[in-house]
Amino acid sequence: MTDHDGRRSVPPFPSEYRASGLLLHVTSLPSAYGIGDLGASAFSWIDRLHDAGQGWWQALPLGPTGYGNSPYQSLSSFAGNALLISPDSLISDGLLQASDGRSDFSVDTVDYDALIPFKRRLLEKAWANFKAEEHRERMQKDLGPAYEEFRATQASWLEDYALFRALKARYNGAYYLAWPAELIQRDPGALAEARRELADPMDQVRFAQFLIFRQADQLKEHAHANGIGLIGDLPFFVSPDSSDVWANPEFFLLDEQRRPRFVAGVPPDYFSAQGQLWGNPVYNWDALRATGYRWCIGRVRALLNHVDLIRLDHFRGFAAAWHVPAGASTAQSGQWVPGPGASFFQAVQAELGHLPFIAEDLGVITPDVRALRDQFQVPGTRVLQFAFDGHGDNPYLPHNFVSNTVVYTGTHDNATTRQWYEELPDSERHNLWNYLKRAPGRSDEAAAELMRLAWSSSAALAIAPLQDLLNLGSEARMNVPGRADGNWRWRVREDMLSAHAFQWLQQLTDNSNRSAGSAISFRMQTAVNER
Repeated sequence: MTDHDGRRSVPPFPSEYRASGLLLHVTSLPSAYGIGDLGASAFSWIDRLHDAGQGWWQALPLGPTGYGNSPYQSLSSFAGNALLISPDSLISDGLLQASDGRSDFSVDTVDYDALIPFKRRLLEKAWANFKAEEHRERMQKDLGPAYEEFRATQASWLEDYALFRALKARYNGAYYLAWPAELIQRDPGALAEARRELADPMDQVRFAQFLIFRQADQLKEHAHANGIGLIGDLPFFVSPDSSDVWANPEFFLLDEQRRPRFVAGVPPDYFSAQGQLWGNPVYNWDALRATGYRWCIGRVRALLNHVDLIRLDHFRGFAAAWHVPAGASTAQSGQWVPGPGASFFQAVQAELGHLPFIAEDLGVITPDVRALRDQFQVPGTRVLQFAFDGHGDNPYLPHNFVSNTVVYTGTHDNATTRQWYEELPDSERHNLWNYLKRAPGRSDEAAAELMRLAWSSSAALAIAPLQDLLNLGSEARMNVPGRADGNWRWRVREDMLSAHAFQWLQQLTDNSNRSAGSAISFRMQTAVNER
């Protein structure tokens, strides 16, 4: 298969590649500061993966979160989530004192209401210390030139984002469509005045982004030194209240007041009988296509600065997306509208030389979606929790896999496998044990059995959420689709990361011939693809 300029489309995984890894969002890592971050616990997590013979760490989107704290409703496609900045690393850099980070947060869940002002105070103090230290020229580390270089190289998105966040703070977090009309419409004079008035808050936003990018670079370097690849997650849509929409209205289907004419969702599916109404604005693909998808490719490049491989959330949207008229109460009144199709992937391949993607091809999948995925040999996604309806042609059953596949026991949107099994109808439990060719077992055996099934399958890459490795139940669920509150809060405690579980994982990985599938061989293949 070749694209329009003769480049051959190749799958991202080398021939006969077999690897495995774990899914864990950064926010779920242990830390003393109320939320997982990119500091010492993330480095230790990578060490654990390496010691257990794993090749990959997959996380959820890392952008700054807004309403509901969902990583899939980011305030920017290009910025990082400042809540993930490690206070310990700021202490090491001389930007904070150890006493600044004293806190008393739950180790089991993220309390965003308490956490956000705490982290804001730390970053304000770090910024004040940076300015003072820089002025007196006694920084422990010379961050000044690196900060200025960051501002220059990231200006294409950073300036709009910094102003967006400063304005959002000025208007008490209000949706940008509630701002004064001249700011909504981006009147040049009004923007220039706002930049003058908000110069210091904008600098604080820029500096926080410098810090998160710096820590992300250090983490990626540590991962690569240990043979661990990082899988990121790129939401298909962007948040309606984001610098993406505010700064680039021409790329979305908006009315004259910059309000969405249509919003995104999906029709009734496994997760919701009425469909899901997400509320994201939908793209003006004609306008994006006219630029050669420059802004879209910028989103991909921005994420690839921090990861090696990208899960394309809602892959089916590239073939067609569900557009719901703005104001509709449910997603049922929507219709399928064609997406960019092959031209998008041709443009990305022409720009990057390869397609570093995994397709999240779940939900209502039609032949055009499968054809688009296969045309560019993008690995598809298979979730074992969907497999046991009793139909032998179920695509989630391992005997129906092709090797160019990523198999999961479950995802962040699913119940943990233990909870899933406990809620499974008797007929599907029977189907599971029959497929495994063993006598019916207990609920505390289900997660290990699905992991064995995933690891022994022909899929190039097998991934399990950490919750399944630790055999956790409903208390550890990360997200319930369609539920507005209470998601994205679960954290793992340090004492839960038992050596026994990771020794079992290493043995499973060795027995499944997946321990040789490190990120090093993947990156070598990527280099070949680019040539």
